[in-house]
Amino acid sequence: MKKAVLFLSQLLILIAIYSVSNYIVELIKLPIPGSVLGMILLFISLSLGIIKLKYIEKAAEYLIKHLALFFVPYAVGLMTYGDLIKTSGWKLLLMIVGSTVIGLVVTSGITQYLSSKGTKKHVRSDSI
Repeated sequence: MKKAVLFLSQLLILIAIYSVSNYIVELIKLPIPGSVLGMILLFISLSLGIIKLKYIEKAAEYLIKHLALFFVPYAVGLMTYGDLIKTSGWKLLLMIVGSTVIGLVVTSGITQYLSSKGTKKHVRSDSI
């Protein structure tokens, strides 16, 4: 019983952050989804110590463990677009693969640039 109350209270915190972020998006007319703003607010709250990790950890672990189930409705919804996938499926696949490759290349380039920039600062004097 204690575990259930703990889980529900942690879940309530996550739902509250999500609801507040959706309200802010609607109020200010931000061009980003409320869930994205919620993630940003949660990150800031965790970073500043406003929300301690232990306050949401169990609920977050449970949600992440069952994350695949949240994609089932979207996969089922794709079935209604069977004709579109038959005619333009290769274009969609090309866009998905292309954008993934571009994202990986850009991320790896930035990572290599930043890591090489960081190693130049730490040159030991006895190695010269």
